Amino acid sequence: MAQCEDIHYELRQSKRKTLSIYIERDGSVTVLAPEHLNMEEIEKVLEEKRYWIYSKQEEWKYLNSAKVKRQFVNGEGFLYLGRSYRLKLVDEQDEPLKLYQGYFCLRKKDIPFAAEHFKEFYRTKGTMKLKDRVDHYKDMIGVKPQGIRVMELKYRWASYSNNDILNFHWKLMMAPMTIIDYVVVHELVHFLYPNHTESFWNVVDKVLPDYLERKNWLREEGAALDI
Repeated sequence: MAQCEDIHYELRQSKRKTLSIYIERDGSVTVLAPEHLNMEEIEKVLEEKRYWIYSKQEEWKYLNSAKVKRQFVNGEGFLYLGRSYRLKLVDEQDEPLKLYQGYFCLRKKDIPFAAEHFKEFYRTKGTMKLKDRVDHYKDMIGVKPQGIRVMELKYRWASYSNNDILNFHWKLMMAPMTIIDYVVVHELVHFLYPNHTESFWNVVDKVLPDYLERKNWLREEGAALDI
């Protein structure tokens, strides 16, 4: 962790051409910088962006102030594809957790491990759903991802690896399909444009003309996509 006066940030340098600053979903700052830039040059950019960083962190605090902490009790609502399903605790069933007849059914003896069972549910469903959405959009955008993974991604909704593998956060499966599609398209366009340039957004706009509405929904409601 590096520091520029009162700004703490994580620095990642690579062969990229430009410097980018991200405010992660936990409010922390990540700086992606070209290898040729020295610390003085990097911190000069941070100083220039100081007001922007402050304003984004304050916005993060506001958007996360209403974050819900869910409990594993009868009647608690858990999200899947944008819809809330009530939790029903049952004595016996053939697996720890399943979505059945409009309820998330959780075996009582598995309550201590409920969080992991929900994560596994989202990972399993996500592997199928997200592959389908990637296949739907990849030819439209003209890219060839080599596969997908659904996993824990800390503070990113998605990323892609150097081997052209797309990574998606399991929490994304709690969002409506329109939002999932936005994240899928967003990540696929990064195969063409690594940074959020005007060209990048132009391609996103061609595929999803209402992308800005979807992007804002994720920014404002993303904190609720959690267990």
